[in-house]
This record gives sequence, structure tokens and C-alpha cells, in this order.
Amino acid sequence: MKYYFISGETSGDNHASRVMVELKKLDKQALFRGMGGDMSRAAGQELVLHQKEMAVMGFAEVLGSIFKILKNIRRIKKDISTFNPDILILVDYPGFNFKIAKYASKRNIPVHYYISPKVWAWKEGRVKLIRKYVRELYCILPFETDYFAKKGIKATYVGNPSKETVDAFLTTNTLTNGTNKIALLPGSRKQEISTSLPIMLEAMKQFPKYEAIVAQAPGFDEAYYHAFDPTLKLIPNNMYVLLAQCDAAIVTSGTATLETALMNVPQVVCYKTTKVSYAIAKFVIKLNYISLVNLILEAPCVKELIQDDFEAEKLGYELNLLLKSKDKIAQMESYYEELHALIGESHPSVNVANQVWQSIS
Repeated sequence: MKYYFISGETSGDNHASRVMVELKKLDKQALFRGMGGDMSRAAGQELVLHQKEMAVMGFAEVLGSIFKILKNIRRIKKDISTFNPDILILVDYPGFNFKIAKYASKRNIPVHYYISPKVWAWKEGRVKLIRKYVRELYCILPFETDYFAKKGIKATYVGNPSKETVDAFLTTNTLTNGTNKIALLPGSRKQEISTSLPIMLEAMKQFPKYEAIVAQAPGFDEAYYHAFDPTLKLIPNNMYVLLAQCDAAIVTSGTATLETALMNVPQVVCYKTTKVSYAIAKFVIKLNYISLVNLILEAPCVKELIQDDFEAEKLGYELNLLLKSKDKIAQMESYYEELHALIGESHPSVNVANQVWQSIS
């Protein structure tokens, strides 16, 4: 069979490549083509377009690259027409992928969508696009199936990739407690790091007996972090190794909050952006929480310090509770147990591959 995959970011490349590996076990004649990254290429995908050619962030940058993006959309459409795949598998990246879904659907190519767009958070109007153009929708958050069911869309919960990778790590690694180490996860983008890390470091001055260790993000060298503090200890490109040796973590909102919880490490979640961006987000996004942990549990498992609340004194207070309050620690442990139960045993790559293969074989 001929499979056309489109992933536009590094995380999507990782998820897509894992599905390809599983599909090859089911279909020895599988041909993979489309847009992806180095991991998908290593898994056997012939890249028409490398995702690094789509690496555009920020409103102004998108506007400046609009002609390049449109050119790449036309390029992918033309290639789909020539390749004539048996199935199109879209991975996250909704802005680009919905345009391709529409094109493929009109040509009777079945469209499967892995990692459903977070329309429950914003751009809910995209629900009608899913209903119209997507044949199979695969979710990685347990509450999403109920959300889509209320919208008249059948969605399948396939498990969570973070649970899969954390479980794989924990089979060969153990967690250590009482190390007097705190993990600082200030994000992976320059704006996130430059905003969050100084506040985290200021808060850590309240804990002289604890060592702060920073998760060094890909694309940033030691010199960048040492500009904030020349004595800062870093662990590059391996957040799990860092979390496994720490008593608690301070985490910028994102997937890392879920991974930290799945590693059973107590955490405080924080997030801060520009006043304009925050005002827009407050207007557009209608959610009670920002962390995936709290969203999945529908409860305040982890403390969220957002915007003006994200300052050193409040952060120090919350971190102290995680380190000293037995009640707070017990409460978080209970929430974490519930989280593990809700997510369940997760083998999303296997599940998606099986669903795809059954639909076309």
C-alpha cells in the first residue's frame, strides 16, 4: 500500500516515524512518501518536503513567509495527485494539514488524522472541517473522545505518546528521591526561556540547600544559559534523565507538564508572555486550566502560576509546599495515580498503525 504522511514539526516527525515502523510490520510492501523530518526519513519515508522548510514561528514571520507556505501547499497537492496514495495520514500541524485534507478528500483519498487538533481550546470552527474531510480521527487525550462525540464526530482514543515514552524510559531507569535537586524546565523557545528562567533562578535563591538543574533545549548552547548564571548546571536534550534525579520541578506550560506528572515528580507550572499576547489568548482560549495535567483530570492537581502570578516570591512559596508539606505531596500523588489510570496503558503508534491497516486492507 502507498501511505502519504504529513508532519510539520519535530514532535510530529517523531510520532509519524513510530507509526511507519509499526505499519512496516503489518505491510511488507509499504511505501511512505510526504512531508516530515529526519526521523520519518530514517523510518523509510521519501521526503518531498523537509519540515524544516516550514519552520515559521510568530505572526509577523508567518505573514512574511506566506508565499513560501502557499508554494509548499501547492507542491504537496501536486505530489499527492501524482503519487495517488491509498491513504493520507496527517499528524498534528492543523493550519497546513486542513488544506491538504480538503484537497485529498475531494479526490476520494481517505484522510486519517493522528493527534487531533485542539479545537476544544481554540479555533472551534475547525470542527466542521474535521467532520467534512476527516474519515478517522485519533486522539491522544482521554477527554477528547467525549468532546468530539458531542460534536457528532467519532474519535478514537489511541493512548498518549508521552506515556509510551515515559514507560519505556522507566523500564531501564529508576527515580531517586531526597537528592536536594530541583529541575527547571523553562521551555524550548527563546522567548519562553528568556522570560521564565530569570524568575525561576530568583525563586531558587530561597532554597540554598537545593541545586537547580536546567533542561537545555535543542538549538541553544551552554553559553546562552550561562548568560543568566555562569554557574548553572545543564542537562542537554534529555528531560527524563533530569526529572529522574530531582525532588521537584518548575515547568513552563506545555507537554512537559504531562511528562513530569507521568514521571511522578511534584511540580509547579508557570507561564508568562507579553501583555498583548496574553490578552489575545484570554479572549480566544476558554479553558479553566492551562496545564495538560489539570485539563485531563479536570481538577487543580498542579499549581498554575500564570502571567502576573508568575513571580519569584509566589513561586518560592509553592515550591516550598511541594518540598515540605506532607499533605500537599500526598494530594499530588493521589492526583497522579488518577492521571495514570485515565491515560491507561499507551501504545499509540501500534494502535494507529492497526487502525490504518484495518481500514485499507
